[in-house]
Amino acid sequence: MRLTIFWERMAEHFGAAYADSFARDHVMTELGGRTVHQALDAGWETKDVWRAVCSAMDVPAHLR
Repeated sequence: MRLTIFWERMAEHFGAAYADSFARDHVMTELGGRTVHQALDAGWETKDVWRAVCSAMDVPAHLR
């Protein structure tokens, strides 16, 4: 998954204003105790980060 697609999906699900705030502030066990930004900076694949977000936040299947 390209990074631009990842951020588009984040904005679609959380809203443009909240997506970045969530990505910076929400520490997720699914990401090894990291935020979205920290996981991406650590080299995690965007598809794996997106899957973790979907799992943690119960994103509906049709939006995954």
